[in-house]
Amino acid sequence: MPFDPSVETPIPLGQVSKLSWLPRRRRGRKIHTSTVFRWVQVGLRGIRLEAIRVGGTRCTSEAALRRFFERLSAADPLCGGSEPAVRSPAAAARGHRRAEAELKRAGV
Repeated sequence: MPFDPSVETPIPLGQVSKLSWLPRRRRGRKIHTSTVFRWVQVGLRGIRLEAIRVGGTRCTSEAALRRFFERLSAADPLCGGSEPAVRSPAAAARGHRRAEAELKRAGV
């Protein structure tokens, strides 16, 4: 679900780490540009950052970043969220294998 550039100001993904309101990471480092691209392409815990392409540049907006962080917080029980977390495909496969092993042990 891309944001509406007529309402929100597009920010190139490479410039997101320069936003002053974003918290620093370990050892005071800024969020790496590849992290922002990964949030758009793959997502984090099943939640993707909204983005659009303006010419050859992928862009997001500050409002899209806030929505992304709010959705992440809503899915995190440690942040008071109640939505179930989305499992990665690898975690789902491990769960299936575990369940199949339990069924096999039970003789089902």
